[in-house]
Amino acid sequence: MLDKLFVLSQYVTPQLTLSRLAGRLADYDRTPALKNRVISWFIDRYGVNMSEAAESDPTAYDSFNAFFTRALKPGARTVDQTPDVFVSPVDGAISQLGQVTADDRVFQAKGQSFSLTELLGGDEQRAEAFREGEFATIYLSPKDYHRIHMPVAGTLKEMVYVPGKLFSVNPVTAENVPNLFARNERVACIFDTEAGPMALVLVGAMIVGSVETTWAGVVAPKPSKVTEWQYSGDQAVRFEKGDEMGRFRLGSTVVLVMPKGAVNWNADQVASKSVQMGEAFGRLKPAKA
Repeated sequence: MLDKLFVLSQYVTPQLTLSRLAGRLADYDRTPALKNRVISWFIDRYGVNMSEAAESDPTAYDSFNAFFTRALKPGARTVDQTPDVFVSPVDGAISQLGQVTADDRVFQAKGQSFSLTELLGGDEQRAEAFREGEFATIYLSPKDYHRIHMPVAGTLKEMVYVPGKLFSVNPVTAENVPNLFARNERVACIFDTEAGPMALVLVGAMIVGSVETTWAGVVAPKPSKVTEWQYSGDQAVRFEKGDEMGRFRLGSTVVLVMPKGAVNWNADQVASKSVQMGEAFGRLKPAKA
């Protein structure tokens, strides 16, 4: 009953207004005492492990967002550099993983799925490269490290901002809100890799102030329409496996999509399992010539 009330409340909550206000407050740096109290409460409430942070003193951060997007100490995560290993891009918990269906659906939770084409901004040609491909959805909880890293080396080709709702993306909402990840605001980043194209989709959520990438800065919010950026020549930035590519300014979900047959997820990577950035997640297969 409480779960249903939680989900229903999100339909009537002014999601955008509330989330943008939270984002502004999270960046506010003019009342250090209040900022420090909020950070201290957050650490205690969610069990944040500050011993891993490059700056372990919570009061040293200029704002809540600076704390939330904190860097880790060198060596806190090890990126598996085995050439054909596909690594986890984030710390979090696996929501689902598997294969995109022939009719464009991606499994979300029991009884729920979403459209791959809608997830990637509504362009059927963009989605075609991933039809019947492999996907993995990873949920970042409030306590997690919130920077996003490359799971494999790749070259940036396209970024797509898609406006949308801002439902929570926790497991309860995933089980009860249809088309959730293709419904929420999101930023889809398309890369070329040795195994073919890769879509790395940063999905916004309730109270997510914004999403940013290392090449474009803060991407959301933008005008209420799909916005596309193409990258070529010097703009087509090259990333190595493990390089940071973006971050959530307050938490959310990442959806990874690879072409059919491009990757095999490791057998030990299953729904609900916790993962850390850099750990082996799957094995790549080189793209066919």
